[in-house]
Amino acid sequence: MSSPVHANSYYAASANDKALRPQLNGEQRCDVCVVGAGFTGISTALSLAEKGKRVIVLEGSRIGFGASGRNGGQIVNSFNRDLDYITQHYGQEIGKKMAKMAFAGSELIRQRIAKYEIDCDLKQGNIFAACNQKQFNELKAKKALWEANGHQELELLDADSIQQHIGTERYVGGLLDYKGGHIQPLNLVLGQAQAFEQLGGIIYEDSQVIELQQGQPGKVITAQGQVIADQIVVAGNAYVFGLLPEIEKKAMPCGTQVIATEPLPKEVQEKLLPSDRCVEDCNYLLDYFRLSGDGRLIYGGGTTYGARDPGKIEAIIVPKMLKTFPYLKGVNIDYAWTGNFLLTMMRMPQVGKIGDNLYYAQGYSGHGVTNSHLMGEILSDAIEGDTDRFDVFASMPQYPFPGGRMLRVPYTAVGAAYYNLRDKLGI
Repeated sequence: MSSPVHANSYYAASANDKALRPQLNGEQRCDVCVVGAGFTGISTALSLAEKGKRVIVLEGSRIGFGASGRNGGQIVNSFNRDLDYITQHYGQEIGKKMAKMAFAGSELIRQRIAKYEIDCDLKQGNIFAACNQKQFNELKAKKALWEANGHQELELLDADSIQQHIGTERYVGGLLDYKGGHIQPLNLVLGQAQAFEQLGGIIYEDSQVIELQQGQPGKVITAQGQVIADQIVVAGNAYVFGLLPEIEKKAMPCGTQVIATEPLPKEVQEKLLPSDRCVEDCNYLLDYFRLSGDGRLIYGGGTTYGARDPGKIEAIIVPKMLKTFPYLKGVNIDYAWTGNFLLTMMRMPQVGKIGDNLYYAQGYSGHGVTNSHLMGEILSDAIEGDTDRFDVFASMPQYPFPGGRMLRVPYTAVGAAYYNLRDKLGI
């Protein structure tokens, strides 16, 4: 039987740790069993191990196999819905509490990288790029909103100054967040996994969970074994199937596509992104791009609702790249891959507890790098009895997508087409 492998991505090719962890065989006992070895699962496991808990992580494929090892690698602050929306829809009290957490994920990532000396090509700063005046006005409002909530490390860029950061005339302005940044995401999760193991944690790969049995204690069952645990954390996000139907119906897997060019000459790199920040535009169906540690342009975008893998990723993404950087015509594309993230109806993370001892977190809706790290700490604190931050998220309503599995994809695709038209018209 063949061993599981990562998607054929630049991240997998440049991974610092390619060792395959063993498969679970037989019975194991621990304090907490975490299902899923992506950012959420590993962040939770590492935080618990730092507190002295005996933790076992079960991964159906490889560490970082899903969105954690395939994303754009951008450290973007706040949530998919920003703080003004949260306050408007959930009230002042929740708005204030969420504001205290909106910028915590990026800080935690930097702390972990420094503490555990993780080599993941960390670079500082991300730019939100406005394609039209309406979007630029919204960025002005975002700057004021974030500053009012304590985040001061922001710079508004007009049409001239943004070209000092991005070598294109496509954008009318932007917002530079000095507390954002970018990383090689697979190496980030692998580095934290190694830190977890150094603290005594155990990770089993190629160990897909087929059944959860709640109780005191609970059981997490795979084809070859089982883990008996006092607490269970389900952290598989878009890659959990059939384990918890009650939470799976509340979110929808969506695919995004990414390409990586050949390593570019230094003068081309400096023309593309002179300050080496990462960039995402402000469209609903957004483009995002950055330079890798070895000088490749990593460019992503596009959305396939229902997580259908497109047959030709290059045909989707290369035209987007050339619209932004026409002078890259003819550049070689060394890697092209797709990955799934999880979208929720309200575009807010879904966090909760089922029964006495089963926790879950999912649905970061495109803001998973920072939110998943934060969620690991929140879940860890809740298991230890500190539920203050957990309760904020858990108190938010979690709506299922209308129409169930059959209709939620076309419903959402129609909505995406509507917002895509708004992007094109600039309204």
